[in-house]
Amino acid sequence: MNIKYKIILLSLILSFSIANAQFVKKHGQLSVKGIQLVDKNQNPIVLRGVSFGWHSMWPRFYNEKAVDWLKKDFNCNIVRAAMGIESGQHAYVKEPEFSKEKIEAVIKGAIKSDIYVIIDWHSHNVNLKEAAAYFDEISKKYGKYPNVIYEVFNEPDYETWPEVKAYSEEIIKVIRANDPDNIILVGCPKWDQDVHLPAADPIIGYDNLMYTMHFYAATHQKQLRDKTDEAIKSGLPIFISESAGMEATGDGPMDYVAWQEYVDWMEAKKLSWITWSISDKVETCSMLKKTANSEGNWKDEDLNESGLKTREFLRKYNAKN
Repeated sequence: MNIKYKIILLSLILSFSIANAQFVKKHGQLSVKGIQLVDKNQNPIVLRGVSFGWHSMWPRFYNEKAVDWLKKDFNCNIVRAAMGIESGQHAYVKEPEFSKEKIEAVIKGAIKSDIYVIIDWHSHNVNLKEAAAYFDEISKKYGKYPNVIYEVFNEPDYETWPEVKAYSEEIIKVIRANDPDNIILVGCPKWDQDVHLPAADPIIGYDNLMYTMHFYAATHQKQLRDKTDEAIKSGLPIFISESAGMEATGDGPMDYVAWQEYVDWMEAKKLSWITWSISDKVETCSMLKKTANSEGNWKDEDLNESGLKTREFLRKYNAKN
């Protein structure tokens, strides 16, 4: 690497660091204005970052230093802590205290790094009693921080919208008793594909709610964007809390053209987006290789194809903030 290239690279890294150095201090308390996520000054804001893989399968990455590295190197202004509820050796239903400790490490890391964080109840099933107890505890503990966003139900699969809506209303009620302001994300049926259902019958009586749509670009192409556009036109605020460039299985080849089309669409709509995932499984969606240190400091050779491309996207688009 020649001297000129090194100088350019260091300048870019420095500019990224400066842009996100005090991100939450700059943008503060988020809210929803119509269909748009806005900051404390009521200006539109787009959050872009990554999701950790299920804590129950990749707990080693759930630490403050990894969060700090994702902010500094990937230029994330948000991370998502995905608490595995039923699946994996360390699932919440098996090891609740371990699970809470891991999620809170990411929350604390985000607060310390001054970025936003999604607390994701990462389940495909209704677990009302367990979810209510957890969100009551976590909202009492961290609801005072503007960094926090709650995701109450990751990817409902076979539940109907009336079932998801009833569950979500109960969890929202619990959160709002402790935290009247922070954003709450509500899942949609069919793995966050059927956004038209809440668009036709949204939750009422609460502010600062958004609804999640998930895509995997090699599988979900223009038809899902069109469906989402219709939901947005009807007044539904959308947040892309999980996405990536491969197939919906999380594996298979990357479709860079389709992924770029999605990114262009999200940027044009000012939609916030999260990419899946910080994990080291041997599959396309895992951003890291087994060589990756648990606490960051990853070299290019520690990143898989999806990790390199995600970092490229985040460095480019978060430079706008």
